[in-house]
Amino acid sequence: MTSETAKEHQKKSSEDISCGIITLSDSRKSEKLDLSGKYIAEEIESRYTLKSKSLIPDEKQDLVDEIDKMVLDDIDVILTTGGTGLDTRDITVETVESLFEKRIEGFGELFRAKSYEEIGSAALLSRATAGVYKKTIIFSMPGSPNAVKTALNLIIDELPHFVHHVKK
Repeated sequence: MTSETAKEHQKKSSEDISCGIITLSDSRKSEKLDLSGKYIAEEIESRYTLKSKSLIPDEKQDLVDEIDKMVLDDIDVILTTGGTGLDTRDITVETVESLFEKRIEGFGELFRAKSYEEIGSAALLSRATAGVYKKTIIFSMPGSPNAVKTALNLIIDELPHFVHHVKK
């Protein structure tokens, strides 16, 4: 169900998209335990270029520093996983939203609607968000592998289209 305008924009979009992944976790201390980051990496590498991948603690300054490093490295799309819940240490949403120059409201809304179909009212606990910072798109997803799969199913095919508009 794609509009003609969206199809035209997709034709003009480059598939040469560079991505970065940031996993935020206080409990997963090694890349081996980062199942969500691994899944995102596999999906990105099958279609686009994975330029950077990091695992950091749930610390605001660490997240800002990692995002700024990726922006300076000309990464088009940053995908974060973890830190979107309601726990005291969950700082992803507040941190990235403070950076956004534009928000992509529909991502969180659509993610929660799709999650509701899958897991019921527990979807209300998700604060998935997205926006634009210095011509880089940031998608912040929950840390569970199933939530990451749901989120990627919504966005992965549209990344060139998103980047096309942001870079204009």
